Amino acid sequence: MPGHLRSIQPTSQFAGDDGTADPQLAALLEGHAAGTVPLRAVVERLAVTRVLVPVLAELEVGGVAETTAADGGELHVDKEASSGVVALEAPDGRRALPVFTSVASMQAWRATARPVPVEAARAALSAVGEDWSLLVVDPAGPVTVTVPRPAVWAMAQGKAWAPALVQTDAGLVVDDEVVAAVRLAAEPVQHVVRVGAQPGRTAEVAVVLGIDAGLDRAGLDAVLRQVNARLGASDVVAERVDSLELRIAAAR
Repeated sequence: MPGHLRSIQPTSQFAGDDGTADPQLAALLEGHAAGTVPLRAVVERLAVTRVLVPVLAELEVGGVAETTAADGGELHVDKEASSGVVALEAPDGRRALPVFTSVASMQAWRATARPVPVEAARAALSAVGEDWSLLVVDPAGPVTVTVPRPAVWAMAQGKAWAPALVQTDAGLVVDDEVVAAVRLAAEPVQHVVRVGAQPGRTAEVAVVLGIDAGLDRAGLDAVLRQVNARLGASDVVAERVDSLELRIAAAR
């Protein structure tokens, strides 16, 4: 197998595995689908459970063979050239490793897939090693969940995932540590007079910038490039934010 996918191999610790889903994880997934359980709780349990990674023998090497639905979207299914391990390609071009909670959920997705049992944290480490950003849990249901990049990174490192967005009585907001990191990155840029962060429309987090009035297009583009570069260099932003968008607000 190429690269870190070599670590996706069956081990003797799963010799007695009957292929059923972890009951606690299954309950959390059902609660998440119903809107009563946050994704953070699902990821916390997933990190300490066994998952099944599908291996396909019949897909053509190097080509897109089919598509699969996940979280209301469509993902391309690809096979790694020498391993048979499947990658899903999201509409934004990022790759995801599909994992399954049970043999039944894998067979519902593709009956001919061979299940390889591994710890979810080990699957996350393999995905990170191959530069695959996401995990998709049970692409064919009963409940499909996409594990975002920061959560995959945290699982791979054996750390607890701290989401960038948190639920409060006032609704969904950006966590204080992330807001502080965004401000630390963007405020020193010349012509930036105000920085905020809020849940995004097309990305997880929107960075809202108040910029000096009167800048021409070239000047504005230069400011945005600097802000993007500084955000990209922030460890907190990299570890906790799945995706960013920039918004320009009136400079009051």
